[in-house]
Amino acid sequence: MSATNEFKITQIVDNGQMIQLTLIENITTEPISQQQMIMENVAKNLDSETKEQVMPLLEAILQAQPKVNIKSYQQTQMTIAMPRSRYDSMGRPQVGNIIATDLKKI
Repeated sequence: MSATNEFKITQIVDNGQMIQLTLIENITTEPISQQQMIMENVAKNLDSETKEQVMPLLEAILQAQPKVNIKSYQQTQMTIAMPRSRYDSMGRPQVGNIIATDLKKI
């Protein structure tokens, strides 16, 4: 089983012979408000009649609360080390460049 993913280089550490790359998954996350998450979870657990009665009250309560945005997906981050010759053969990618990885289940 394998999957090819794109990662963005966030840091490069060069000690002369070895290169260490820190990568983060190249995806965009969409912030979602805590208020929105509460509304959706309550709505899917109530029948339609109860929802009609409870939702206006819940909306009024939540509007008085401060809005907190959270990310809807935790990005994968990894660090890899390689010999300088391997890094050079990759074309010497820099911070901000995107590289593809082929992750295989071992």
